[in-house]
Amino acid sequence: MPILTIARLTLYELVRRRVILAGLVLTVLMLALTTWGFASLPNVRCGRAPCSELELRAAGSVLLILVMFMFSFIVALGAAFIAAPAIASDIESGIALAVLPRPIRRSDVLLGKWLALTGAITLYTIAICAFELGVVNYFLNYQPPDPVRAIAYIVAEAIVLLTLALLGSTRLGPMACGIIAVVLFGITWMAGVVGSLGVAFENQTATNVGVISSLILPTDGLWRGGLFHLEPAVLVAASQATRGSNVSPFTAASPPTTPYIIWSGLWIIGMLALALYSFERREL
Repeated sequence: MPILTIARLTLYELVRRRVILAGLVLTVLMLALTTWGFASLPNVRCGRAPCSELELRAAGSVLLILVMFMFSFIVALGAAFIAAPAIASDIESGIALAVLPRPIRRSDVLLGKWLALTGAITLYTIAICAFELGVVNYFLNYQPPDPVRAIAYIVAEAIVLLTLALLGSTRLGPMACGIIAVVLFGITWMAGVVGSLGVAFENQTATNVGVISSLILPTDGLWRGGLFHLEPAVLVAASQATRGSNVSPFTAASPPTTPYIIWSGLWIIGMLALALYSFERREL
C-alpha cells in the first residue's frame, strides 16, 4: 500500500537524518539522571531519622509527577518539531514535485507521514514512561493509581500537537510551523492554569478562558487527564477539598469527561482532514 510505503520511508528519513539517534542519546542522559534521583531518594533523611516508607512513597509520587510533566513537554514539543518539516521540507526541496506526479495521491503521502510520526512518538512515549514507572517501582515500591491511562493521555497530547504541526506544514515553512505550534502549546498551558484559578476562586471569566482554550487545542486538558491518573488518592482528595490547590499544573481534581475525550478524538480527525484538504489544494 502507498500509505505504508510512505510511512516506511518517513521512518527511514528520521534515521538517516539522525533524528532518532539524537533523541535516543538525549533520552538516555535524561533517564540516567532521573534514575539516579529516584535511586538516591531512599537515602534522604527526614530530620535526623531516616524517612519512613510512607514518606518515601509520598516524595516519590510527587517527583514522578514532576518527571512525567517534563517528559510530556519533551514529547509534545518533539512531536511538533518532527512534524513541522514533514510536508514543508519536501515542497521546498522539490521532492514533492518529483514524487506526486507519479501514480500516488497526496493523501497517501500525508497519511503515510502522519502514521509514521504518530507511531514513532507513541512508541517513544510508552518506552520512556514505562521505564520511569519501572524505576520508581523498583527503588520505592510505588506505582501510581492508573499508569496505563496516564501514558495514554500523554500520548494523545503529543498526537494533538503533531497533527496541528502537520497541518501547518502544508502551508508554512518548517521553522515558522514549529514555532507557531510551540507558542500555541505554551499559550494553552498557561490558559489552563488561568482556568484552574478561575474554578478555584469562582471567577467565571477566568474559568471560560481555560475551557475555551482546552477546546481549541486540547493539549492541556489531556495532560491533566494523565496527571489525574498519576496522583495518589490523597492528592486528589486535597485538590477536591482545598481552594486553590488545583491551580497548580501538577494537580488535577478530576479526570476529563467522556464528552471531552470524544471531542479530543474528533479534534485530531478534524485537523487531519483539514490537513488533507489543505495539501490537496497546495500549489507545488
